[in-house]
Amino acid sequence: MNCITLTVDAIIPYAGKIVLIKRKNEPYRNYYALPGGIVEYGETVESAVLREVKEETGLEGQIHSIVGVYSDPKRDPRGHFVSICFIVLPKGGELRSGSDAKEIALFSLNKLPRLAFDHEKMIKDAEARLHGILSQV
Repeated sequence: MNCITLTVDAIIPYAGKIVLIKRKNEPYRNYYALPGGIVEYGETVESAVLREVKEETGLEGQIHSIVGVYSDPKRDPRGHFVSICFIVLPKGGELRSGSDAKEIALFSLNKLPRLAFDHEKMIKDAEARLHGILSQV
């Protein structure tokens, strides 16, 4: 039986830039990506994105808005992964890499590295909203 896996991704504005993690594991090992991961059974997507943000970046977050739903069956080489992308505002904690993040870095919207999955599209889709937020954080 083929299944769809539900995931979440977070765009986190921080110090005028956005937070990206360098992936420790395949697929896309050593590529930068948005913090995120698989929604656990019995968990809401909202609690999953905040959990993943905490695990991968050390930050406590608050959901600002949904960027969109990304469902292209080819977006992840492991299978059909559907992701809900959120803008998450930092509300505490200490910025550090954790769990499956090899390292963590801040990037300007106009100087992004090559990104894993379809994360560049997610950031582009959020760009207009991010410009207003980045000037405030």
